[in-house]
Amino acid sequence: MLPAYLPNPCAATFGRGTAIDFGKNFTDGKRIFGDGKTYIGFFAGTAAGIAIGAIQIAAQPVSFFPVMTIKSVLCLSIGSLLGDMGMSFVKRRIGLARGAAFPIADQLDFVCGAWILTFLFEREWFVSNFTTWVMVTIIVITPIMHLATNIIGYKLGKKDVPW
Repeated sequence: MLPAYLPNPCAATFGRGTAIDFGKNFTDGKRIFGDGKTYIGFFAGTAAGIAIGAIQIAAQPVSFFPVMTIKSVLCLSIGSLLGDMGMSFVKRRIGLARGAAFPIADQLDFVCGAWILTFLFEREWFVSNFTTWVMVTIIVITPIMHLATNIIGYKLGKKDVPW
């Protein structure tokens, strides 16, 4: 899950510049994603996920099965950011401002995005790695880890809110 966990904090840390939605509004008159989703953040986050995935691939013993694949790393990294963007879209639709808390959804949106994209494009790898118990474990520990990293980001001045 490291290629899915790393992109969001890196996108928040390095994100700046042009918003992915170019400041445009959706048909409901509300921003599509908001200023928090930028091209630099998306590419920096994706690069971070790919980098940690490449390290994991290089560190795998030759006999380890199933191995991480380039495709799984790409899907986990990009899917993570797409899941986060999707939840930003939903939050704008229901009237939540950037940074507003949306418990559980905020902590698991990127996991869902990573899993969906990986399932769609690297199904065999996904099914062999994400057993029921692995998925339950991830769903339980991710909100705790997410809150901890957000508090750190807040204390470092990289986030406006500690959630």
